[in-house]
Amino acid sequence: MKEYELIWEIFNKCPRNQMRDVFVEELELEDPEEYIRNKFKGKEVSYEKTVLEDGTIIFDITTSQIKQRCSFTEI
Repeated sequence: MKEYELIWEIFNKCPRNQMRDVFVEELELEDPEEYIRNKFKGKEVSYEKTVLEDGTIIFDITTSQIKQRCSFTEI
């Protein structure tokens, strides 16, 4: 298992409010993509996965017409 810092951002849909909810936690995971599938299990969800040069794994997620982003950085 690897240890990751997860930054989960939920973007606000209101055009006048550009703030977003941001949550940070540390997790031990085998597979961040499996974590995403389980987190949104039972919901209609789509996502794009991007791996940055530094190894950070980013999932841009859309569920219930709300845009979210989960960034996993190995600790």
